[in-house]
Amino acid sequence: MLGRRLGLGLVALALVAGTALAAGPRAGLLVALGIGFGLVLEGLRFGFAGPWRAMIAERDARGLLAQLLAIGLTAALAFPLLAAAPGELQGAHAPVGLAMIGGAFIFGAAMQVVMGCGSGTLVNAGSGNAIGLLALAGFVAGSFLGTLHLGWWTGLGSLPVISAQSLAGAQGGLVLTLGALALVAALLVWRAEPGKRLPARRLFWAAALIAGLAVLNLVIAGQPWGIVYGLGLWGAKLAQAGGADLAANAFWAAPGNAARLEASVLTDVTSLTNIGLILGAFLVMRGRADPGAPVAPLAARGWAGVLIAGLVLGYSARLAFGCNVGAFFSGISTGSLHGWVWFAAAFAGSIWGLKLRPLILVPARRGVAA
Repeated sequence: MLGRRLGLGLVALALVAGTALAAGPRAGLLVALGIGFGLVLEGLRFGFAGPWRAMIAERDARGLLAQLLAIGLTAALAFPLLAAAPGELQGAHAPVGLAMIGGAFIFGAAMQVVMGCGSGTLVNAGSGNAIGLLALAGFVAGSFLGTLHLGWWTGLGSLPVISAQSLAGAQGGLVLTLGALALVAALLVWRAEPGKRLPARRLFWAAALIAGLAVLNLVIAGQPWGIVYGLGLWGAKLAQAGGADLAANAFWAAPGNAARLEASVLTDVTSLTNIGLILGAFLVMRGRADPGAPVAPLAARGWAGVLIAGLVLGYSARLAFGCNVGAFFSGISTGSLHGWVWFAAAFAGSIWGLKLRPLILVPARRGVAA
């Protein structure tokens, strides 16, 4: 077992070193950060979709409280960093609009169907979960398709970008954010079942590690931790390789996006951490003595449902300006109002998604090939 873990560690170091040689030290550091995210998410079982499901179905608040703790720890460092370097660092700020709210609601439902959000889909895929692999393919396609129609959806109406900093300044905004997190945490504790209120020690460690990695991501990348943009870029590159002309699309014709589309994927900060995250989850899975029970086989319509749900997951995430990471975690931890609205809409969608899940994930009958 020790030899296997040592070998896996050497593989990770080789990938980081190779990325650094190919695209520069910054790229290597971002892949290393992504590996760190994957190791923590999979190794310490720190997720997003699962804890929401536990709170809704079992009134178990422990995982969601750990998420709020990680957001608060990140905010405590991100707010002063953003104030100190406004030209170099940017928050995950986006406008609240009709499409954003609807997209977050649909995303919340879809992530419960595929048993993973944006980061969860990457973790599941890296761990070799067949549902996660298929959902990831759908997510990539869906987030790309979302970029093609984003202008129409945002044209339905939205508010200006509003942040805690714009309302109360850097220090006041941090106080507002931490106070709101504490209020939500108190509400969760009140609603939770006795014995399901205090996170396990591993979740406290995970929250602190995720926060530390997120702050490093902000400093190194110049922007908060995100997932969705990188997956949409992968879809766009695949479409372009297949002969699609994206020059006339408003999203991909924008200077920054056009430059990323023409450049190597190793120059995109979100792609780098996504790649690392997948590898980190893979390393944890391969390093375990017991990889766990395999995913139960699904009927043909169940696999089709996973692919469609993954497609919807990616499309809705693009309309909502992010997933649990880019909108909820990074949005709130850097002061964006849209992060809070996203949270409320996606949580409501998750309630609906849990009702849909058994209707879509239809298991294969015994003796019938999946």
